[in-house]
Amino acid sequence: MIGLNKVFLVGNLTRDPELRYTPNGKAVAGFGVAVSRRSTTKEGDRKEDVDFFEVEVWDKQAETCNEYLAKGRGILVEGRLKQDRWEDEAGKKRSKLKIVASSIQFMPRKTESDLTVEEPPPEDETSEGSNLPF
Repeated sequence: MIGLNKVFLVGNLTRDPELRYTPNGKAVAGFGVAVSRRSTTKEGDRKEDVDFFEVEVWDKQAETCNEYLAKGRGILVEGRLKQDRWEDEAGKKRSKLKIVASSIQFMPRKTESDLTVEEPPPEDETSEGSNLPF
């Protein structure tokens, strides 16, 4: 049987990327991503839930993320789940799930004009396009 381990996230960084290098010189960056989803309760109230994920990105992509990303920036992450396992000082087994990114896409930044809703101009019945059937 062949397994599949694929994750897509669209969210916002919860902190600036932290870049470091392995002993053999490979770049690795880590950062958090918050993903929100909206739903409606049975009573009709709107509710927003937020999930938080740790993301790890490697090599040139790690350096690029470190250079251009910052807390609050929107991104799309494509990658796989990885479970780290260890034993703490008390001997208790611990684990943590994170996303190892294979691709990061920066989302467009919101500008002041994106936040302003403008009314469409009134239709001019005498304009050239007013006789179009749609």
